[in-house]
Amino acid sequence: MKIRILIVEDDGMIGEEIQEGLSRRGYTVDWVRDMESAATALDLENFSMMILDLGLPDGSGLELLQKMRDGGNRLPVIILTAWDTVPNRINGLDNGADDYMVKPFELEELSARIRALARRVRGDSSPTIRIADLEIDPATKRVSKDGREVRLSHSEYVLLTTFVENVGIVLSRERLEASLYGWEKDVESNAIQVHIHNLREKLGTDIVKNVRGFGYLMDKKR
Repeated sequence: MKIRILIVEDDGMIGEEIQEGLSRRGYTVDWVRDMESAATALDLENFSMMILDLGLPDGSGLELLQKMRDGGNRLPVIILTAWDTVPNRINGLDNGADDYMVKPFELEELSARIRALARRVRGDSSPTIRIADLEIDPATKRVSKDGREVRLSHSEYVLLTTFVENVGIVLSRERLEASLYGWEKDVESNAIQVHIHNLREKLGTDIVKNVRGFGYLMDKKR
């Protein structure tokens, strides 16, 4: 599924490595460096998951996690930290984290844990996603229609998985832009229309419908 991730990491090298590495793997990734910025981002934006460091300049990431859980925010959280003792891990998981990784780490393992957590969230143990005549493999980013592989660009794949994650829901252009580009600036005004046109060319004209004045919709009964 389409996953937008918030990284909360104060180390510039590590934050940049995660952001660039996960972006190359098809995720939309936004990055902040402290608890205050993270809290603001969580209030203003919709994320699928958070990767949280514990040693932040304005406090422990556990404080942020506890406030989230106390406030009813169930956003999936992976702790990624240098705090590697067993009590640290137990404390992190007991305070609401869904997974716990210790630095140094491998991006491939982090990506696999993200996929596994996404499957748990949607209640599906299968590594592939099926909807109507489409099959999507999040690990390889392969898309098939009626058993035939269809090659999509990175942007087309991200947009498709966003629609699949929100079947039956009308998505505005602004929502789609946020899902595809995160906090990037200078997005072309017709970028979404172009990508949807390309999806229709490759997957059929009925893959996404226009809802005039509101946005776009992948119909459950398409």
